[in-house]
Amino acid sequence: MFKLNFINTPDFEVNTKIMDKIRKTISKNVEITQKWILNIVFVSDEEIQKLNNTYRQKDYVTDVLSFHYFEDFSWIKANDTAWEIILNEGKIKSQAIEYGLWEEREFYKLLIHSMLHILWYDHEEEEDYELMNSVENIIWKEIFEKKTKN
Repeated sequence: MFKLNFINTPDFEVNTKIMDKIRKTISKNVEITQKWILNIVFVSDEEIQKLNNTYRQKDYVTDVLSFHYFEDFSWIKANDTAWEIILNEGKIKSQAIEYGLWEEREFYKLLIHSMLHILWYDHEEEEDYELMNSVENIIWKEIFEKKTKN
Protein backbone atom coordinates (compact mmCIF):
# COMPACT_ATOMS: atom_id res chain seq x y z
CA MET A 1 0.00 0.00 0.00
CA PHE A 2 1.30 3.47 -0.84
CA LYS A 3 2.19 6.17 1.67
CA LEU A 4 0.91 9.76 1.61
CA ASN A 5 3.29 12.65 2.15
CA PHE A 6 1.85 16.15 2.49
CA ILE A 7 4.46 18.66 1.30
CA ASN A 8 2.29 21.47 2.64
CA THR A 9 -1.19 21.64 4.11
CA PRO A 10 -4.30 23.53 3.06
CA ASP A 11 -6.10 25.94 5.35
CA PHE A 12 -9.13 23.62 5.48
CA GLU A 13 -9.24 20.51 7.63
CA VAL A 14 -8.05 17.16 6.28
CA ASN A 15 -9.17 14.17 8.32
CA THR A 16 -6.32 11.64 8.66
CA LYS A 17 -8.76 8.76 9.26
CA ILE A 18 -10.55 9.51 5.98
CA MET A 19 -7.21 9.84 4.20
CA ASP A 20 -6.26 6.40 5.50
CA LYS A 21 -9.62 4.98 4.34
CA ILE A 22 -9.06 6.46 0.86
CA ARG A 23 -5.60 4.94 0.69
CA LYS A 24 -6.79 1.50 1.84
CA THR A 25 -9.91 1.50 -0.35
CA ILE A 26 -7.96 2.40 -3.48
CA SER A 27 -5.37 -0.26 -2.69
CA LYS A 28 -8.15 -2.81 -2.26
CA ASN A 29 -10.02 -1.88 -5.47
CA VAL A 30 -7.17 -1.27 -7.90
CA GLU A 31 -5.06 -4.25 -8.86
CA ILE A 32 -1.81 -2.35 -9.41
CA THR A 33 1.07 -2.60 -6.95
CA GLN A 34 1.12 0.57 -4.86
CA LYS A 35 4.01 0.49 -2.43
CA TRP A 36 5.58 3.89 -3.00
CA ILE A 37 5.20 7.43 -1.74
CA LEU A 38 2.62 9.86 -3.10
CA ASN A 39 3.38 13.55 -2.49
CA ILE A 40 0.45 15.92 -2.12
CA VAL A 41 1.21 19.59 -2.79
CA PHE A 42 -1.05 22.66 -2.63
CA VAL A 43 -0.24 25.60 -4.91
CA SER A 44 -1.69 28.93 -6.06
CA ASP A 45 -3.57 29.72 -9.28
CA GLU A 46 -0.40 31.15 -10.82
CA GLU A 47 1.72 28.13 -9.94
CA ILE A 48 -0.74 25.55 -11.25
CA GLN A 49 -1.32 27.53 -14.45
CA LYS A 50 2.43 27.57 -15.09
CA LEU A 51 2.67 23.81 -14.44
CA ASN A 52 -0.37 23.13 -16.62
CA ASN A 53 1.20 25.12 -19.44
CA THR A 54 4.64 23.53 -19.03
CA TYR A 55 3.53 19.90 -18.78
CA ARG A 56 0.23 19.84 -20.67
CA GLN A 57 0.58 22.86 -22.98
CA LYS A 58 -2.69 24.23 -21.58
CA ASP A 59 -2.39 27.85 -20.49
CA TYR A 60 -5.15 28.10 -17.89
CA VAL A 61 -5.76 27.55 -14.18
CA THR A 62 -6.86 24.02 -13.30
CA ASP A 63 -7.90 22.32 -10.06
CA VAL A 64 -5.41 19.44 -10.00
CA LEU A 65 -2.49 17.90 -11.87
CA SER A 66 -1.31 14.32 -11.39
CA PHE A 67 2.16 13.04 -12.14
CA HIS A 68 3.60 9.56 -12.09
CA TYR A 69 7.34 9.68 -12.46
CA PHE A 70 7.99 6.17 -13.76
CA GLU A 71 6.54 4.07 -16.55
CA ASP A 72 7.71 0.87 -14.88
CA PHE A 73 7.42 0.65 -11.09
CA SER A 74 9.03 -2.79 -10.76
CA TRP A 75 12.47 -1.58 -9.62
CA ILE A 76 11.39 1.28 -7.33
CA LYS A 77 12.09 0.92 -3.60
CA ALA A 78 9.26 1.22 -1.07
CA ASN A 79 10.36 4.64 0.18
CA ASP A 80 10.79 6.23 -3.26
CA THR A 81 8.47 9.00 -4.38
CA ALA A 82 6.72 7.68 -7.46
CA TRP A 83 3.71 9.98 -7.69
CA GLU A 84 2.73 13.56 -7.04
CA ILE A 85 -0.60 15.34 -6.97
CA ILE A 86 -0.56 19.13 -7.29
CA LEU A 87 -3.78 20.76 -6.03
CA ASN A 88 -5.01 24.31 -6.41
CA GLU A 89 -6.45 25.28 -3.04
CA GLY A 90 -8.33 28.27 -4.48
CA LYS A 91 -10.08 26.07 -7.05
CA ILE A 92 -10.96 23.52 -4.38
CA LYS A 93 -12.68 26.26 -2.39
CA SER A 94 -14.54 27.78 -5.35
CA GLN A 95 -15.63 24.37 -6.69
CA ALA A 96 -16.82 23.33 -3.24
CA ILE A 97 -19.14 26.35 -3.25
CA GLU A 98 -20.20 25.69 -6.86
CA TYR A 99 -20.98 22.00 -6.22
CA GLY A 100 -22.46 22.51 -2.74
CA LEU A 101 -19.73 20.52 -0.96
CA TRP A 102 -17.48 21.21 1.98
CA GLU A 103 -13.94 22.09 0.93
CA GLU A 104 -12.70 18.89 2.53
CA ARG A 105 -15.15 16.77 0.47
CA GLU A 106 -14.15 18.50 -2.77
CA PHE A 107 -10.52 17.77 -1.88
CA TYR A 108 -11.30 14.07 -1.32
CA LYS A 109 -13.19 13.91 -4.62
CA LEU A 110 -10.24 15.42 -6.51
CA LEU A 111 -7.76 13.25 -4.62
CA ILE A 112 -9.54 9.99 -5.48
CA HIS A 113 -9.87 11.05 -9.12
CA SER A 114 -6.19 12.03 -9.31
CA MET A 115 -5.01 8.86 -7.61
CA LEU A 116 -6.84 6.83 -10.24
CA HIS A 117 -5.15 8.84 -12.99
CA ILE A 118 -1.81 8.02 -11.42
CA LEU A 119 -2.79 4.35 -11.42
CA TRP A 120 -3.31 4.52 -15.21
CA TYR A 121 -7.05 5.24 -15.36
CA ASP A 122 -8.14 7.83 -17.90
CA HIS A 123 -11.30 9.33 -19.34
CA GLU A 124 -10.35 10.39 -22.85
CA GLU A 125 -12.61 7.80 -24.49
CA GLU A 126 -16.21 7.08 -23.42
CA GLU A 127 -15.39 3.48 -22.44
CA ASP A 128 -12.45 4.64 -20.31
CA TYR A 129 -14.61 7.36 -18.72
CA GLU A 130 -17.25 4.81 -17.74
CA LEU A 131 -14.67 2.50 -16.18
CA MET A 132 -12.92 5.28 -14.26
CA ASN A 133 -16.23 6.77 -13.10
CA SER A 134 -17.44 3.38 -11.89
CA VAL A 135 -14.25 2.79 -9.87
CA GLU A 136 -14.49 6.32 -8.41
CA ASN A 137 -18.09 5.67 -7.38
CA ILE A 138 -17.21 2.34 -5.75
CA ILE A 139 -14.42 3.97 -3.76
CA TRP A 140 -16.55 6.97 -2.76
CA LYS A 141 -19.43 4.76 -1.60
CA GLU A 142 -17.15 2.49 0.44
CA ILE A 143 -15.69 5.49 2.23
CA PHE A 144 -18.57 7.93 2.61
CA GLU A 145 -21.87 6.06 2.31
CA LYS A 146 -22.70 3.86 5.27
CA LYS A 147 -24.51 0.63 4.57
CA THR A 148 -27.78 0.20 6.42
CA LYS A 149 -29.55 -3.02 7.32
CA ASN A 150 -33.25 -3.38 6.49
